[in-house]
Amino acid sequence: MPNRFALNITQIRDDARAKMEQGAVTKENTSDVDAVIEVLNQVVATEIVCWMRYTQHSIVASGISRAQVAAEFTEHAAEERQHMERAAERISQLGGTSDLSPKGLSKSHTEYVETEPTDLASMLEENLVAERIVISSYQEIIRWLGDSDPTTRRLMESILEEEEEHADDLNDLLGN
Repeated sequence: MPNRFALNITQIRDDARAKMEQGAVTKENTSDVDAVIEVLNQVVATEIVCWMRYTQHSIVASGISRAQVAAEFTEHAAEERQHMERAAERISQLGGTSDLSPKGLSKSHTEYVETEPTDLASMLEENLVAERIVISSYQEIIRWLGDSDPTTRRLMESILEEEEEHADDLNDLLGN
Protein backbone atom coordinates (compact mmCIF):
# COMPACT_ATOMS: atom_id res chain seq x y z
CA MET A 1 0.00 0.00 0.00
CA PRO A 2 1.51 3.38 -1.01
CA ASN A 3 2.46 5.91 1.63
CA ARG A 4 -0.35 8.48 1.80
CA PHE A 5 0.27 12.20 2.04
CA ALA A 6 -1.04 13.65 5.31
CA LEU A 7 -0.85 17.04 6.98
CA ASN A 8 -1.64 18.17 10.47
CA ILE A 9 -3.34 21.27 9.15
CA THR A 10 -4.52 22.32 12.61
CA GLN A 11 -0.90 22.42 13.83
CA ILE A 12 0.23 24.26 10.69
CA ARG A 13 -2.49 26.88 11.21
CA ASP A 14 -1.61 27.28 14.89
CA ASP A 15 2.12 27.67 14.09
CA ALA A 16 1.35 30.19 11.33
CA ARG A 17 -0.63 32.37 13.72
CA ALA A 18 1.79 32.01 16.63
CA LYS A 19 4.89 33.07 14.70
CA MET A 20 3.64 35.62 12.19
CA GLU A 21 6.59 37.94 12.91
CA GLN A 22 8.86 35.41 11.17
CA GLY A 23 7.24 36.18 7.82
CA ALA A 24 8.19 33.60 5.20
CA VAL A 25 10.40 31.57 7.57
CA THR A 26 8.56 28.58 8.98
CA LYS A 27 9.77 25.70 11.16
CA GLU A 28 10.10 23.60 8.00
CA ASN A 29 12.99 25.86 6.98
CA THR A 30 15.77 24.11 8.89
CA SER A 31 18.61 26.32 7.69
CA ASP A 32 20.62 28.64 9.88
CA VAL A 33 18.81 31.73 8.60
CA ASP A 34 21.54 34.13 9.77
CA ALA A 35 24.17 32.09 7.91
CA VAL A 36 22.00 32.02 4.78
CA ILE A 37 21.60 35.81 4.96
CA GLU A 38 25.38 36.17 5.31
CA VAL A 39 25.97 33.95 2.26
CA LEU A 40 23.31 35.78 0.26
CA ASN A 41 25.04 39.08 1.07
CA GLN A 42 28.18 37.56 -0.47
CA VAL A 43 26.09 36.76 -3.55
CA VAL A 44 24.79 40.36 -3.61
CA ALA A 45 28.36 41.71 -3.47
CA THR A 46 29.51 39.26 -6.16
CA GLU A 47 26.69 40.21 -8.49
CA ILE A 48 27.34 43.95 -7.99
CA VAL A 49 31.02 43.50 -8.86
CA CYS A 50 30.08 41.47 -11.95
CA TRP A 51 27.50 44.11 -12.96
CA MET A 52 30.13 46.86 -12.59
CA ARG A 53 32.72 44.97 -14.65
CA TYR A 54 30.28 44.12 -17.46
CA THR A 55 28.95 47.68 -17.51
CA GLN A 56 32.43 49.18 -17.70
CA HIS A 57 33.43 46.75 -20.43
CA SER A 58 30.28 47.47 -22.46
CA ILE A 59 31.12 51.19 -22.38
CA VAL A 60 34.82 51.03 -23.25
CA ALA A 61 34.79 48.13 -25.73
CA SER A 62 36.15 49.12 -29.11
CA GLY A 63 37.38 47.54 -32.30
CA ILE A 64 35.90 45.61 -35.15
CA SER A 65 33.89 43.25 -32.89
CA ARG A 66 32.82 46.04 -30.55
CA ALA A 67 29.10 46.02 -31.35
CA GLN A 68 28.62 42.28 -30.78
CA VAL A 69 30.80 42.10 -27.66
CA ALA A 70 29.42 45.30 -26.11
CA ALA A 71 25.87 44.05 -26.66
CA GLU A 72 26.74 40.80 -24.90
CA PHE A 73 28.33 42.69 -22.00
CA THR A 74 25.26 44.93 -21.71
CA GLU A 75 22.93 41.92 -21.63
CA HIS A 76 25.07 40.17 -19.01
CA ALA A 77 25.25 43.34 -16.90
CA ALA A 78 21.45 43.59 -16.82
CA GLU A 79 21.17 39.94 -15.78
CA GLU A 80 23.80 40.36 -13.04
CA ARG A 81 21.82 43.30 -11.66
CA GLN A 82 18.68 41.15 -11.66
CA HIS A 83 20.57 38.40 -9.80
CA MET A 84 21.63 40.95 -7.17
CA GLU A 85 18.08 42.20 -6.76
CA ARG A 86 16.67 38.67 -6.46
CA ALA A 87 19.26 37.74 -3.80
CA ALA A 88 18.56 41.01 -1.93
CA GLU A 89 14.83 40.32 -2.04
CA ARG A 90 15.38 36.84 -0.60
CA ILE A 91 17.44 38.36 2.22
CA SER A 92 14.47 40.60 3.00
CA GLN A 93 12.08 37.62 2.94
CA LEU A 94 14.32 35.89 5.47
CA GLY A 95 14.11 38.91 7.77
CA GLY A 96 17.57 40.30 7.01
CA THR A 97 18.98 43.43 5.44
CA SER A 98 20.96 43.30 2.23
CA ASP A 99 24.36 44.99 2.29
CA LEU A 100 24.52 47.31 -0.70
CA SER A 101 27.23 49.53 0.77
CA PRO A 102 30.56 50.01 -1.02
CA LYS A 103 32.27 48.35 1.97
CA GLY A 104 30.06 45.31 1.40
CA LEU A 105 31.74 44.71 -1.96
CA SER A 106 34.70 43.18 -0.11
CA LYS A 107 32.47 40.10 0.33
CA SER A 108 32.47 39.44 -3.42
CA HIS A 109 33.70 36.07 -4.61
CA THR A 110 35.05 37.69 -7.79
CA GLU A 111 37.53 40.49 -8.25
CA TYR A 112 37.27 43.62 -10.32
CA VAL A 113 40.37 43.30 -12.49
CA GLU A 114 41.31 46.31 -14.58
CA THR A 115 41.93 45.57 -18.27
CA GLU A 116 43.30 47.67 -21.08
CA PRO A 117 40.40 49.78 -22.36
CA THR A 118 40.60 48.45 -25.90
CA ASP A 119 41.60 44.82 -25.29
CA LEU A 120 38.40 42.88 -26.00
CA ALA A 121 40.11 39.51 -25.55
CA SER A 122 41.26 40.46 -22.03
CA MET A 123 37.77 41.70 -21.18
CA LEU A 124 36.22 38.46 -22.39
CA GLU A 125 38.80 36.40 -20.49
CA GLU A 126 38.35 38.32 -17.22
CA ASN A 127 34.60 37.97 -17.45
CA LEU A 128 34.90 34.26 -18.21
CA VAL A 129 37.20 33.76 -15.20
CA ALA A 130 34.69 35.61 -13.03
CA GLU A 131 31.81 33.48 -14.35
CA ARG A 132 33.77 30.29 -13.65
CA ILE A 133 34.43 31.48 -10.07
CA VAL A 134 30.74 32.27 -9.62
CA ILE A 135 29.69 28.91 -11.04
CA SER A 136 31.95 27.01 -8.64
CA SER A 137 31.01 29.05 -5.58
CA TYR A 138 27.27 28.98 -6.34
CA GLN A 139 27.41 25.20 -6.82
CA GLU A 140 28.94 24.98 -3.34
CA ILE A 141 26.21 27.21 -1.90
CA ILE A 142 23.54 25.00 -3.48
CA ARG A 143 25.13 21.85 -2.00
CA TRP A 144 25.42 23.58 1.39
CA LEU A 145 21.73 24.58 1.37
CA GLY A 146 20.53 21.10 0.38
CA ASP A 147 16.96 20.66 1.54
CA SER A 148 17.24 23.05 4.51
CA ASP A 149 15.96 26.05 2.53
CA PRO A 150 14.45 24.95 -0.79
CA THR A 151 13.40 28.47 -1.82
CA THR A 152 16.91 29.88 -1.52
CA ARG A 153 18.32 26.76 -3.16
CA ARG A 154 15.99 27.16 -6.17
CA LEU A 155 16.91 30.85 -6.39
CA MET A 156 20.59 29.95 -6.47
CA GLU A 157 19.97 27.20 -9.03
CA SER A 158 18.16 29.68 -11.26
CA ILE A 159 20.99 32.21 -10.99
CA LEU A 160 23.56 29.46 -11.56
CA GLU A 161 21.81 28.45 -14.79
CA GLU A 162 22.16 32.00 -16.16
CA GLU A 163 25.79 32.24 -15.02
CA GLU A 164 26.55 29.04 -16.94
CA GLU A 165 24.91 30.58 -20.02
CA HIS A 166 27.12 33.66 -19.58
CA ALA A 167 30.24 31.48 -19.44
CA ASP A 168 29.14 29.65 -22.58
CA ASP A 169 28.48 32.95 -24.41
CA LEU A 170 31.92 34.30 -23.43
CA ASN A 171 33.63 31.07 -24.41
CA ASP A 172 31.94 31.25 -27.82
CA LEU A 173 33.05 34.87 -28.30
CA LEU A 174 36.62 33.85 -27.45
CA GLY A 175 36.39 31.17 -30.15
CA ASN A 176 37.04 28.30 -27.72
